[in-house]
Amino acid sequence: MFSPFRDEQGHEKALSDVAWGDLAQLQELEEGFALEFKQTFGPSVRRKIPKIVASFSNSHGGWLIIGIADDSREVCPLPKGSADYSQIIGELCRHHVSPAPRFEVRFLANPQNPETGVVLVRIDEGDFPPYVADGIVEIREGSTSGPADSAALVDLYDRAMRRRQEVERFCRRTVFYPMADDAADDAALFDLYLFHMGPAAEDVHARTRVNEGAAFMQEAFAHNGVECHIQHAHDSLIFRSSQADDMVVPHSAIELFPDASMKLSVPAVMVRGKKRKSALKTLREKTGASLPDDVRLMDASAALQRVTRMASLLDRFVRLSGLSWQEYAVAYELEHMAGVTLWSKDPTYLSYAKTHGILWCATADCLSRVRYLDDGAHDTFRARQFAGSHFFEACGLPLGSPDSEDAALVQALLSTSQDEEMQEPKEE
Repeated sequence: MFSPFRDEQGHEKALSDVAWGDLAQLQELEEGFALEFKQTFGPSVRRKIPKIVASFSNSHGGWLIIGIADDSREVCPLPKGSADYSQIIGELCRHHVSPAPRFEVRFLANPQNPETGVVLVRIDEGDFPPYVADGIVEIREGSTSGPADSAALVDLYDRAMRRRQEVERFCRRTVFYPMADDAADDAALFDLYLFHMGPAAEDVHARTRVNEGAAFMQEAFAHNGVECHIQHAHDSLIFRSSQADDMVVPHSAIELFPDASMKLSVPAVMVRGKKRKSALKTLREKTGASLPDDVRLMDASAALQRVTRMASLLDRFVRLSGLSWQEYAVAYELEHMAGVTLWSKDPTYLSYAKTHGILWCATADCLSRVRYLDDGAHDTFRARQFAGSHFFEACGLPLGSPDSEDAALVQALLSTSQDEEMQEPKEE
């Protein structure tokens, strides 16, 4: 995205890297399609801010700089006082612009008088236009904003449709597991798709950005005590939790893209060998269920532990990278999960299964609807909580049920998952 500020090598500076001395570069620039100046932050400017932000969102993004005279480019520092400019501008847009535009605000303090400074507002090109400010669709027209005509409106709607199709294509990506043929049908997977909104990474910088993100991802793996093996793909890096016995037991994988989009694939922890025979015997004896010999059993607690532990890596990666979940679109998918039956030796589960029946995944392979986290309803989003709740719910656990027995079962299985240390299964 365009930046009016450059470093010594001529590269565009990010908002966080702009220094007070960089304001001198504005002397050579004119207001235009992606740049607008305001000298003050008075009532008239505040009324115009939603219109300006919406117009940049409907166009290709841009910068609004407050505290710069639009005729002479003279720096006219604003008083910092007790004002939180980010909050004020955010509230103005929240009440006057729909849908919510994406932008960042920074107060750049004057080094000679830190109680004064300039406000920098960087507005992203919107993913789902048109953005409407007080009932009007504004677009950039030269150095000003104006209402969009019918042709411009058609273009905006087309852009939003293309973006949705791009998200849908991303949610069909697949990570390859080199499993033996006799284990392929037993590969029950939980996939979590995290599409980073905003402009796509330029091809020339794609590999550089992936490598920068790789350092944060490796740090996240190390912090959570998960072994990390990296595999290069044509447009991404794949971080696998193990590779020693993937031909026997597939392990979790995170695919990272240049734009910080991610796909998490977590194989369910299946019960095999002697443990499976013992679990089948216990389920039949304790519940009276007539289970076929070829039923697929999943260790409920260990599977949930694996899902939530891997998803927590994503939470840490986002924090380390300085990103925000509000920049993402999220969906999850079940693969080969239909008919997988939950196994737990917890007495609460065995008692519940005897009365209500054994829990199993009644959903065929499917992709959930896409959630766009920038709508203001997901301010406390956590990948760990999202993945864990949807994984277990898809497997038949009655989350959110008002029934006391359902609630007791949920608490028992969740407590077991949290208390026991995760152990990767071994083939017997």
